[in-house]
Amino acid sequence: MLKKPSYGGMAVIEGVMMKGPRVTSLAVRRPDGSIVVEKEPNSDLGKRFPFLKWPLLRGSYVLIESMAVGIRMLNRSANLSLDEEEEELSSGEILVTGLIALLVAVVLFLALPTAIVHFTRQFMGGVLGQNLVEGLIRIVFFLVYVYAISKMQEIQRVFMYHGAEHKSILTLEAGEELTVDEARKHSTLHPRCGTSFLLVVMVISILVFALLGEGSLFYRIWSRLAVFPVVAGLGYEFIRFSGQYHRHPWARILIIPGLWLQKLTTREPDDEQLEVALAALREVLAEEPAVAAA
Repeated sequence: MLKKPSYGGMAVIEGVMMKGPRVTSLAVRRPDGSIVVEKEPNSDLGKRFPFLKWPLLRGSYVLIESMAVGIRMLNRSANLSLDEEEEELSSGEILVTGLIALLVAVVLFLALPTAIVHFTRQFMGGVLGQNLVEGLIRIVFFLVYVYAISKMQEIQRVFMYHGAEHKSILTLEAGEELTVDEARKHSTLHPRCGTSFLLVVMVISILVFALLGEGSLFYRIWSRLAVFPVVAGLGYEFIRFSGQYHRHPWARILIIPGLWLQKLTTREPDDEQLEVALAALREVLAEEPAVAAA
């Protein structure tokens, strides 16, 4: 029996990116109300270097590739959603924006929790206890950050498109017609969501970082950066496994925390946003002969 291909996506500015086995598409709602759809072939790096698809290694590869494609699509969507008289972002501005976002993430979710625990470690017992507190601080920072940005009007619209992306994929996976009426019935939560992946990574990091022992603050920070590919790989395998078996009762228990977290990063979309997400998904499916002929 052939394994069905999985489809994923990402909410962008006034639109949705969808990725299939062959192509990645981008659908954006223009200021005049029209929907513009673009697509590009996926990178063949994994085909040229098969070891990148090995278990554990593929998690880091998928994460890096997704970040690169995501940043490019995010900025492309920002330019497409502008009025004609507004100036588009340049390549340099896009690069600087991406680097600043990466730096903020490293400082806020890795360096700062590590530093707090390092300077208060005398009150926390052994290495496992220190890493447990560090992990809890990291999760709290993440929750506060997501909650704070969710109050921004622009981010709320992105979260609505995030919900539209999930509804569209769930409609496809249910074997239903890709229409707004069918998609509207589905949940905004999906077991393979990147939000769930981030939570899983934070939990796994508690155990992996505990193996690194104690040391200077410099050692603590750089050792965590060095083993992050391992953490990402384990997190990816967990999401892949739980997503494959999410209909089983035992798997549902495992994915509940991730689904709860998605309640912060998704909102119920309107029909126009569902139209955009479905347009992106149809563009990807058009490149899959078996699906297109179904």
